[in-house]
Amino acid sequence: MMTSFALLCLSIAIIESMAGILGNGIILTASSMSCMGSKTWPPFDMIMIALSSSKITLQCWIILDLFLTIFCEHSYFEENIFGYIKTGYVFLNYSSLWFGAWLSVFYCIKVASFTQSFFIWLKLRIARLVPWMLLTSWLCSFTAAIPFAWDVYSVHKNITAPSSMTNSSARKITRNDSLDLLILLCNAGIVLPLIVSVVSSVLLIGSLWMHTRRMQNHASGFRDPSLEAHIKAIKSVCSLLIFYVTYFITFTLLLYNVFLRFSTPKSICIAVMAACPTAHTFVLIWSNPKFQELPARIWHHTNCHVRAASM
Repeated sequence: MMTSFALLCLSIAIIESMAGILGNGIILTASSMSCMGSKTWPPFDMIMIALSSSKITLQCWIILDLFLTIFCEHSYFEENIFGYIKTGYVFLNYSSLWFGAWLSVFYCIKVASFTQSFFIWLKLRIARLVPWMLLTSWLCSFTAAIPFAWDVYSVHKNITAPSSMTNSSARKITRNDSLDLLILLCNAGIVLPLIVSVVSSVLLIGSLWMHTRRMQNHASGFRDPSLEAHIKAIKSVCSLLIFYVTYFITFTLLLYNVFLRFSTPKSICIAVMAACPTAHTFVLIWSNPKFQELPARIWHHTNCHVRAASM
């Protein structure tokens, strides 16, 4: 039975996801406009198109999942809907995690000022590596979602359906153990994007911090725009890392069913998990003038049309 608090959290998660769709739509439109008319797409725009499109699809999927949970609770778990929703949910989450990790890697390679030979090699070849990185991420996400495609629904049905067999308890335990082992083996790679994102973000923050300290030591009493830009970049990267790690933790808790259905901790996890991609998106918009320009242009044209209509 769904409690009032669970219903409130799910409603908040739907609103957060709708806001995320709007923000990611801005990023997707701005990045796509940058690629129009060019033979080769800039690597940053390729990552942003992949990340924003996967987030839009994920947040639409989350809204669908939450609406089915709220309004079609019984048929959601009795029919084969559960397996399809879970499979798509895992695939889209993994894709978003990988694309977010590659964004951190790209920022680190382009901005950090390390002089190691391997780092310089990556800096020179990142444009050619980005398409392969995105394709590999998509394949890894698809592979990780395969166990849910063939096993989740059948396992859920065996666990929830009543059985008159005398060995039903033993069969349920075996199926649970098999599912846990399958998920553990096939989805062990979920930690990889987290490691990639954390390492690249920490390296970038360290490089920016050292450069900022050097600029502060040589700065005069006047405001230095370069120094302020570096401080803003540090705040942006730290915020992105916090939202990324929080999202990863809540996604993992929900994936492995740590909490009971409709319990208070699980409802809070759903609301937090829906908020993190949206917050991550708006930090990207805040930190990039190109993404800020599109809403400003839309707002300007809207005001112009309103004034022209009122005259």
